[in-house]
Amino acid sequence: MDAKRSSPSYLYWLFCQFELITCSYLMEPWEKVLFYSFNLAMLGLLLYTAYVCLAFHLSSALQLLWSLLGNPRENALSVVK
Repeated sequence: MDAKRSSPSYLYWLFCQFELITCSYLMEPWEKVLFYSFNLAMLGLLLYTAYVCLAFHLSSALQLLWSLLGNPRENALSVVK
């Protein structure tokens, strides 16, 4: 079954399913190019934004965690002041 899923005919079937779901099989070729390029650009921007935001949030969370684990007594005193 795994060999079938990696075959070109299965990928073509998936592409046909995508065209049926998005109704892009009804479009003219130049419309398909615009539609696919817009969707790929949006997907790229979404992945890039998720990567940048995720990296920023993970670094700030790890920084907070290391500061709390590093010297908890000093951190508690700085909060009280």
